[in-house]
Amino acid sequence: MKSVPFFTASGVRLRRHIQRPGSFNWLLLPGGPGLGADSLFELAETLEVPGTIWLVDLPGDGSNTDMPEPPGGYYQNWPKILLEAAQALPNSIYVGHSTGGMYLLSVPELERHIKALVLIGSAPDARWHARFVDMAIRHPLVAVDTATKRFADDPTFENFRAIAVASAEWSFTPGSVEAGRKLLARLPYSQTAVAWSDRCFDHTYQAKWWPKSLPTLILSGSQDCVVAQDLWSDARFHGNNVMHRTVDGGAHFLWIEKPEEVRAVFSEFAEVVRRWPDI
Repeated sequence: MKSVPFFTASGVRLRRHIQRPGSFNWLLLPGGPGLGADSLFELAETLEVPGTIWLVDLPGDGSNTDMPEPPGGYYQNWPKILLEAAQALPNSIYVGHSTGGMYLLSVPELERHIKALVLIGSAPDARWHARFVDMAIRHPLVAVDTATKRFADDPTFENFRAIAVASAEWSFTPGSVEAGRKLLARLPYSQTAVAWSDRCFDHTYQAKWWPKSLPTLILSGSQDCVVAQDLWSDARFHGNNVMHRTVDGGAHFLWIEKPEEVRAVFSEFAEVVRRWPDI
């Protein structure tokens, strides 16, 4: 089905990717930031869940830059306007990848407006960032250093994208690096979104809420080198409403390495949500 976009009052863009029988609305929110929901295209294609799958972009993220920039800029209401997308559709299940999941955990009001929550390769606080920097120092990529220097001298879109493509070895397992490079090479990117998040969010992030009773899935790749997944080991992130699943051999974009396993986990979780709270 061809994507049919619509916008919330504040410019959050929702593109319908596929529709199946069922009342759930799955809202796929990208990480990055700056990558845009195009980074979740393969995930959307992988899933076989009941209901409708939507690709969600905050204003000023990815390719969602066609609307005139309001006074104060695109990012003045990030991430709280994610609430608008949840309110726009019934039975919404928010699926946040990486930083997208962190944005979701920064909007406490969401708890009253969503049916369930999925966090993929995400984290509960900013400790992930220092861990990532340490990993990058211990496992340097010459191509990243070269691309970063080139961008510093000539900050074009193409040079910015080259940094992301050069970093594929951090985000994908060796057997999926080529697929990862192709994925990263086709994304729209938003340099200003990256700059805003680095300046205003990434280093100070702390989850402002945790689901008390909503069905929640924490989905991790065992080979995720970008966002440390052991940060979910604290007891407060476990409970009868929380399902933890780790996909062996999956990295930060684990649906690329292990699509069948990711599909199976989502199908399992969809059944949990369908039966909740009767289980």
